[in-house]
Amino acid sequence: QLQLVESGGGLVQPGGSLRVSCAASGFTLDYYAIGWFRQAPGKEREGVSCISSSDGSTYYADSVKGRFTVSRDNAKNTVYLQMNSLKPEDTGVYYCAAQTYGSSWYVSSNYDYWGQGTQVTVSS
Repeated sequence: QLQLVESGGGLVQPGGSLRVSCAASGFTLDYYAIGWFRQAPGKEREGVSCISSSDGSTYYADSVKGRFTVSRDNAKNTVYLQMNSLKPEDTGVYYCAAQTYGSSWYVSSNYDYWGQGTQVTVSS
C-alpha cells in the first residue's frame, strides 16, 4: 500500500524553528517530485515548496523563500522541510504529496499521493 506519513509538527514561538518529515512506504520517493502544501483554517491549500525527482531542484513560495529549506534523504525514503524564522502566518496543517510527472509544483491537483497532514502552530 502506497503511503505518505508526515511527522514533526507542533507548537513553536514566533522566530523559532521546526522540521517536518514526510516518510514513504510502499514506494520509492526517488522517482517522485515531493511537494509541501499547507492549509490554514478558512483558507485554501497553498503550495509551500517542492523538490524534484530528477536533479533535486527546489522550489519555494515567495512567502517562505529564505526561511524554509526542503531536502530529501533517499536512503531513508524521507523528505524534510526545515522551517526557520517562523511567523504566525505559517500556522496550518502541512501536507506532503508525491507526483511523477513534475508538472507545476504549486498545483495540488497534479499530485497523486497525499499524506494525512501534521499541524504546525506558531504562537506566543
